[in-house]
Amino acid sequence: MRLSKLKFLIITLPLLLLGSCVKKSDSKAKKIDRLWYQVPAKTWMTEALPIGNGYMGAMFFGGIEEERIQFNEESLWIGGKGEWEAYNGGNREGAYKHLPQVRKLLEEGNYEAAHALADKELTGVIKANKGGHTWDGFGAYQAFGDVYVKTKHEGTPENYHRELNISEAIGTVNYDVGETHYSRAYFASYPKRTLVFHFTNDKTEGTDYSVRIATPHKNTQLNFEEGQLVLKGHLENNNMGFESRMLINSDATDISFSNGILNIIGAKTLNLYMTAATDYKNEYPEYTGRDYEALNQKTIAALSDKKYEDVLAEHIADYSNLYSRVALQLGMVEKDSIATDQRLANYTSGTPDPALEALFFQYGRYLLISSSRPGTMPANLQGKWNEELRPAWAADYHANINVQMIYWPAEVTNLSECHEPLIDYIDKLRAPGRQTAKDFFNADGWIVNTMNNPFGFTAPGWEFPWGFFPGGAAWYGRHVWEHYQYTQNEDFLRDKGYPIMKEAALFWLDYLTEDKEGYLISSPSYSPEHGGISTGAYMDIQMVWDLFTNCIVASDVLKNDIDFKDKLVRAKAKLLPLKIGKWGQLQEWNEDVDDPESKHRHVSHLYALYPGFQIDPINTPKLAEAAKTTLDARGDGGTGWSIGWKVNFWSRLLDGDHAHKMLKRSINYINESKGYRAEGGSSYANSGGIYSNMFSTHPPFQLDGNMGGAAGMAEMLIQSHAGTVHLLPALPTAWNTGKVSGLKARGNIEVDMQWEKGKLTRVALLSNSNTKVIVKYNDVEKEIALTNGKKINLNGEFNPVQ
Repeated sequence: MRLSKLKFLIITLPLLLLGSCVKKSDSKAKKIDRLWYQVPAKTWMTEALPIGNGYMGAMFFGGIEEERIQFNEESLWIGGKGEWEAYNGGNREGAYKHLPQVRKLLEEGNYEAAHALADKELTGVIKANKGGHTWDGFGAYQAFGDVYVKTKHEGTPENYHRELNISEAIGTVNYDVGETHYSRAYFASYPKRTLVFHFTNDKTEGTDYSVRIATPHKNTQLNFEEGQLVLKGHLENNNMGFESRMLINSDATDISFSNGILNIIGAKTLNLYMTAATDYKNEYPEYTGRDYEALNQKTIAALSDKKYEDVLAEHIADYSNLYSRVALQLGMVEKDSIATDQRLANYTSGTPDPALEALFFQYGRYLLISSSRPGTMPANLQGKWNEELRPAWAADYHANINVQMIYWPAEVTNLSECHEPLIDYIDKLRAPGRQTAKDFFNADGWIVNTMNNPFGFTAPGWEFPWGFFPGGAAWYGRHVWEHYQYTQNEDFLRDKGYPIMKEAALFWLDYLTEDKEGYLISSPSYSPEHGGISTGAYMDIQMVWDLFTNCIVASDVLKNDIDFKDKLVRAKAKLLPLKIGKWGQLQEWNEDVDDPESKHRHVSHLYALYPGFQIDPINTPKLAEAAKTTLDARGDGGTGWSIGWKVNFWSRLLDGDHAHKMLKRSINYINESKGYRAEGGSSYANSGGIYSNMFSTHPPFQLDGNMGGAAGMAEMLIQSHAGTVHLLPALPTAWNTGKVSGLKARGNIEVDMQWEKGKLTRVALLSNSNTKVIVKYNDVEKEIALTNGKKINLNGEFNPVQ
C-alpha cells in the first residue's frame, strides 16, 4: 500500500516551548518543574516517563535507534461477565442466612469457628470457565500495546537529553547525530482525547522513520487505512472489543505500509495522533454497549485538519489551567541543573534538597491530573499506566485505603475537577452495592468491600481476612463530603453527595448490633489486613462515626431529612467509644490485645486521626497522645503507601519534623544496582521510596505512595478540618524558608503564604463566597471576614492591611 505526499498534512517546525524542544534551554525562561535524564530508559516501571489525559496513559522510554511508547486505555479489562460463569458481581445469594451463626460464635468467644464459617459462607464468588484462575473472573487492568518508532541515523548520538516537563505535561527527547538535531515531543491531550507523538529533525533531505504497533493480545488485526494505523481486537477472556487509531501526519516524500510496518521516507516532521477505546460502558449490570469504533473515528476526524501547533497550544492551556493553580517553593537553592536520577541519589545519601521535595509534591499533582479528568474512569492503583496482563493486585480499585489515598491531594491542592471521576464511579457502585448488602447481610443501603473493579464487584473478596471490608462505602462517603466542603456546591450535595452518604449510612443502621454493654458495634469485623475476626474493630466504628456525623451536618445544610437525621444522632450516641489500651495505645479492637511489637503496614484504627477528624491534639489530646503511642510502636517503616499515610498522621499530630522524616523515606531512591535504596532495605514490610522516574514503590509500584506523600505535604502547610484555617501547623525545621500559593482550605478558600526563618511573613486569602473564617497561626486565632472574589492580605499578626 502506498500513499503520496499530498495526502498528508505538511506540518511546520515545532514550537520552541521553554527550551523543551531545543538543544539548550534559555536561562532567562520561566522556571519549569521537570524531571530530566541524560540516558534513555531501560525499564518500564523504574525509568520510563508517564503522560496521560485520563482516558489514556503512555510511558515513553526515549530510545535513540528505536523509541518505545507503551500505551493504555482506561477501560481495557479482563473479567466481569463475558464468558465467566457465576460472576454476578461476586455476590452469594442467601449468604446472610449464616450471619446470625457467625455472630453467635463470636459472642461465645469461638473466634476460630466464626472465622471458618465466615470464610466459607460470606466470601465473594468468582468462578472461571476454561480452567482459568480466580483472578481472571474478577479481572485485571490490561496493557493495550506499544508503539515502536525507528529513526534512521548515520553516526554516534551526542548531547542526549530526556525530559518530562510537568509544568506543561510535555515529554521531550533531544540529541544530535553529526550535524543533525533530532527532537521529539510527547503529550496527552484531554480536549482531543488523544496521545500525540511529534518527531522532527533538521536534516536538509529529512530522515526515514518506521512505525509499528505491537499488542500482547491475540485476537487482533493491524491495518493501514485512510492515513491511519488501526488496531482492532477482542479480549480472549471476556470478548471485550477494543480499537486504537493512529493518524499519520508528515511532510514525508513517501509513506508505505508492508508486513505490519509503516515506512516514512524523507520526513523532517512526523506527527502521530493516537486514540483508543473499548466497548465498555459503566452501566449496571451489563457494562458494555459503547460504540467505540464510532467514538474513535469521531476523535480522529476532529484532528484531520488541525495544525500540530494548535493541538499543542490547546493542550498546554487546558492542562495549565489546573496545574498552575498551586505553586510551591521550598528553600532558596534550586538544584535543577543536576539530572533527576543523580539528584535523587544525592538526596538519599543525605544532601538536603527542599526543592526536590517540592518537585515530588507537584509530581503527585501531575499524576492525578494525567490520570483523572471529568468524564474518565478514576485512577486505579497504577493510575492509567500498566504494561502487564497480570498486574499486581489487578491494578484495581482497592477500597480499604489505596484508591482513597490516590485522591487525598485532590481538594487541598486545588484539583476538585480531578476528584469528580472517583465520585462518579462511587455513585455507579450503588446499584451493585445494594445487591451485595441484601445478599450478604439482608440490609438496606449499599456497600463495597476491599476490591472493586469496573464491573460492579462489590462483594467481599474470595478469601478472608483481606477480602472482608464492608466499610468501603462509608470511606467513599468521606470523599463525597470533602468535595462538598471544599467546593461548597449545595447542588452537588443535594443531588449526588447526600444520597450517596445516606444510602451508605442506611446499611450501617442495619448492620450495627448491640454488645452486652449496649454499645453499637460491627459484627463480624476485620481490621483491614491485620489480625483476625472480631467484633467492633475500631476502624469500622470510626468510619461510621465519620459517616453519621457528616450526614447529620449535610441534613442541616440542606434543611431536609430531619427524621433520618434524628436516627443518626441517636445511633451515633451509642457507638462504641474509642479506648486507650494497657500500654497507652489507641486500641485497634474492642479487646485490649494490641501487640506493641507489631510493625504492620496498615494502621487502620488511626482513620479517626486522618483522613477523619474525630481525633486531634487540640480537642482530644488524650486520644491524640494514644495515637502517637501507636505510631511510635508501629515504627517508621512500611510500604510506599503506608509511609505516605504516616506523613499525614504526623502532620495531624502537629509534629512537622517527624512528618518530614517520613517524607524523606517516601522520596528515598530505590536503585539497588547503584547502591541506592530506601532506608531499612527493600522488603515488603519496609520498602518505601521512589524509582528513578519518581514512581512510588509498593513494591512493585502504586500511585498511592506518590499521592499520600503529596497530601501529607499539604497537610504540613495548611489544615482546615477542625473548624479553623490553621496556617503552617506542622512546618518542619527543614523548610525554614518557602512560599506557596493556591492551596485550598475547606469553605472554598484559597490560601497564599510566605515564611522566612520558620516564621510566617505574608498570608492572603481568597474566598468564592461572602463568609467569615477563623484563621489560626501558632496560638493566635483571628476571625476574618471574606468577600466573594476579593483577595484579602493579612500580615503576620493577622491584622488586615489597609
